[in-house]
Amino acid sequence: MTITMTLPQHPFGSEITTTDIIAQMQIATGWEDRYRNVIQLGKKLPLLDDSYKQDQLKISGCESQVWLHHQVVDDHYYFIADSDARIVRGLITLVLAAYHGKTAAEIDAFDINAYFDDLGLITHLSPSRGNGLKAIVEQIKQLTH
Repeated sequence: MTITMTLPQHPFGSEITTTDIIAQMQIATGWEDRYRNVIQLGKKLPLLDDSYKQDQLKISGCESQVWLHHQVVDDHYYFIADSDARIVRGLITLVLAAYHGKTAAEIDAFDINAYFDDLGLITHLSPSRGNGLKAIVEQIKQLTH
């Protein structure tokens, strides 16, 4: 079964950028506030149509179920993704804010580790959530090479 995305627009609107997310997280008062911000960002991620929830689109290495589909238009990568876990939906939003609509060179050049450090989240995630986040990033990097 072939799946095609109908439009390469940002999956949660152009109002959410990495700069905005970093600013929002840096004014957060503690881990619980950051966690709440991530969950709120995840609520802005559109629900993925069931036709995209196929085994071949699942990301291995995630404790929760995560589906990722991409399309390349004029050398720019567009992603849609979803998860069955609220916090993971928020983490997906953080990643897609960095990578959606970018070229492979822009994706390679983006320092995702510095971005995550700026967000102040990784040290507070459980090891399985941290590994799942890394698995999402690795899957995107594999798709762009």
